[in-house]
Amino acid sequence: MAHAPCFASDNYAGVHPRVMAALAEANHGPAKAYGDDDLTRAARLRFKEVLGESAEAFFVFLGTAANVLALQAMTKPHHAVLCAATAHINVDECGAPERHLGAKLMHVDTPDGKLTPALLEPFLLHLGNEHHNQPRAVSIAQATELGTLYSLAEIRALADFAHANGLLLHMDGARLGNAAAALGCEFRAMTSDAGVDALSFGGTKNGLMFGEAVVFFRPELAADFPFIRKQGMQLCSKMRFIAAQFLALLEGDLWRENARNANLMARLLAEKLADAPGVRIVQTPQTNAVFAALKPQVIESLQKRFAFYTWDYATNVVRFMTSFATTEAEVEAFALAVRQEAGAAE
Repeated sequence: MAHAPCFASDNYAGVHPRVMAALAEANHGPAKAYGDDDLTRAARLRFKEVLGESAEAFFVFLGTAANVLALQAMTKPHHAVLCAATAHINVDECGAPERHLGAKLMHVDTPDGKLTPALLEPFLLHLGNEHHNQPRAVSIAQATELGTLYSLAEIRALADFAHANGLLLHMDGARLGNAAAALGCEFRAMTSDAGVDALSFGGTKNGLMFGEAVVFFRPELAADFPFIRKQGMQLCSKMRFIAAQFLALLEGDLWRENARNANLMARLLAEKLADAPGVRIVQTPQTNAVFAALKPQVIESLQKRFAFYTWDYATNVVRFMTSFATTEAEVEAFALAVRQEAGAAE
């Protein structure tokens, strides 16, 4: 069935055929429930191979749950989580972190969605003061909501800063595959090797039907997580169907193929629009997000034909997202439509 090119979100994409095949294979016969099955054990071992022996992976349904439950294992209600003002946990999770943690989110204004030790230092002034929430975790996203990337050195610097001040480092890796593909590194280099303590490992945005993983690199954080996950309503009875998808994703670097295509299509779209009258690319794409400024009437007209989001209504900046399933033909068709609409409005 024909469909218009979609650039709203990588969540709009379907399921990679190899992942779908893995789901079908997992559907043969019964298996023990609640993760006591061979596929779940194999997937957890695969995470150790990919992320290091210290990695303890737990599967959940949703990205919001992965973030909230990971942070719950790291904090108490009197604590605070430091994050960028643009962070997904601060903007797009409907207050779920603060409701379920009881802890406070302290958001930090950043020019590019990235935290730095210098930006965090003022938030540590009241450490030990019983009248103030006590910072306990720093949460960063790799890639950020603005499509920007932390270098390996920047992640290490944040980890060192956090640990020196008695804090833990959490990474929201909803688009971790896109980040690793863009940096040309392995997952381990960005996470356990860089000092990350807990990781929300995204799968849905990189070709899975559903499923995320919470990964801890400190045994004390993982110790109570089976109970936290159950209370958080994320213990999947038929967990083999999440595990099977991750096994497929991490086999033969399918994750990298998917992420590379998404990143490449974003760069191609930005190139096609770079010299278009009435279009201003806000920043060079680092992963699979293209941010562009358009006139309001152009946005309105295009959104009648294509799916994409307005990112900032005050500045008329829109976000175009690509995925593992985005094709060059779709990019060409969409870029032509944007050029025509924007050009006509000049």
